[in-house]
Amino acid sequence: MNTQERPRAVVLLSGGLDSCTTLAVAAHEGFEPCALTFSYGQRHVVEVAAARRVAALFAVQRHLVLNVDLRPIGGSALTADIPVPKAGPDAGTAAGIPVTYVPARNTIFLSLALGWAEVLGAAAIFIGVNAVDYSGYPDCRPEFIRAFQQLANLATKAAVEQSRPLTVRAPLIELTKARIILLGRELGVDYAATTSCYDPSPAGLACGACESCHLRRRGFEEARVPDPTVYAGRGGAGS
Repeated sequence: MNTQERPRAVVLLSGGLDSCTTLAVAAHEGFEPCALTFSYGQRHVVEVAAARRVAALFAVQRHLVLNVDLRPIGGSALTADIPVPKAGPDAGTAAGIPVTYVPARNTIFLSLALGWAEVLGAAAIFIGVNAVDYSGYPDCRPEFIRAFQQLANLATKAAVEQSRPLTVRAPLIELTKARIILLGRELGVDYAATTSCYDPSPAGLACGACESCHLRRRGFEEARVPDPTVYAGRGGAGS
């Protein structure tokens, strides 16, 4: 099947471990992935460069990087002058929604992905949300994905007038981080090209202490796969 014959899918690509694996899944399932990355004023803007690396590794033909500055809205340690919490070994198990939650971020991102998908004639939107090893964000839950898909097919000309309904896919939503890593390895993902840290050093090195770093590192440990991450102030990858 050549590229022209493959159905298109918009893939939200942050440059992180989950979104990179999701891109690999979309390609493996026979879609032509059209990657969509957001520079939204995030503290960890190094992820945009990571997204470009990942898109290049997968030879993505369409990679759109949108500037959507969420800093004036604030309300998150990722977009406002609020310290990023440094988590302990039980990251992801604390009660309550953490301050790293960005208000309505996935709703905003999926809405823009929906517009591009309609223009491209895409059959699906892929998003790498996870409801197992994650930080408890409300917009990472299966019920949110189902609700957005229903909205998408009520809100677009493609679905209402042209009988082209769109599917919102979250292929990792019920997988542990370890299982995601093993899946990515099966699909040829190079995790050294990705970044997960919420509070990287000026050189882009992972802090090793934020919740996202803990979840990533624990995932590699449980998968028994070497962690390629280089942490700030440490001697080497995965140290």
